[in-house]
Amino acid sequence: MSDYQTFRVVYEICSAILCFILVRFMIKPYSYTKESRYIGLPLAFGLLGASYLFSAITYDLPCFFPVNFLWFQLVLRTFAFAFLAATYHFSANLSKVSQLLRNVTFSLISVAVLTSVVIVIFLPQTSFANYLAASEYARMFIIICLIYIIIRVLRSHMAKPDPTTLMTPLGYILLAVSQYSVIIWAVDGSMFAWWGALVLRWGGLAIFLYVAYVTFYGARKKGQK
Repeated sequence: MSDYQTFRVVYEICSAILCFILVRFMIKPYSYTKESRYIGLPLAFGLLGASYLFSAITYDLPCFFPVNFLWFQLVLRTFAFAFLAATYHFSANLSKVSQLLRNVTFSLISVAVLTSVVIVIFLPQTSFANYLAASEYARMFIIICLIYIIIRVLRSHMAKPDPTTLMTPLGYILLAVSQYSVIIWAVDGSMFAWWGALVLRWGGLAIFLYVAYVTFYGARKKGQK
C-alpha cells in the first residue's frame, strides 16, 4: 500500500469517527424527548460517517471491489446533506402541519436512500467516468444544501445571538468550500485545492464537535447548579 493510500484510509476513518462521535451527542435530545424534530441531525451525520467508511474501504481494498461499490459513498453522502437541509428547513416551525411535513420528508428521504442502495447493489457495473460525472452533480447539490443551511443558521443566530452557535455556520461554510475545492481539483487538477478540501472537511467536523461538546456539557453543568 502506498503512503498516499495509507493516508487516505486513515483520513477517511478519522472523518467517520468524528461523525459518529457527533451522532452520539446529537442523539441525546431525541432519546430524552422522543420528538422527531431531533432525529434529523444524527441521521444525517450517521449517513455521512458511513459514507466516509465506504471511502476508507475503497482506498484500502481497491482491487476487491467493482466500480459500482464507489456509488455507495456517493449515495450516502448526498442524502446525508439532504437530511441536514430538511432538518434545518423544518427546525423553526413547530406547528402540527410542519411536523407532519417534516415526518413525510424524512420518510421520503429514507425511502430514497434505501431504494438507491438497492439499485446500486443490483445495477450492472458502470464506468468510472459515469461515477465521476454523477459525483460532480452530487457535489453541486451538496453545495446548494450547504448554502441553504448556512442562510438558515445565520438567520437563527441573528434572532438569538449566541457566541457558541455562531461557530456552527462557520463549520458549514468550511464544508461548502471543501466541496467546491474538490470541484476545482476535478476541473484543473490543482493539488492545492485537493489538499485544501481535506483540511477544510476536518476543520468543519472539528467545529461541529466543539459546538456539540460545549452545548451538551454546558447545558448539563447549568442544570447541576
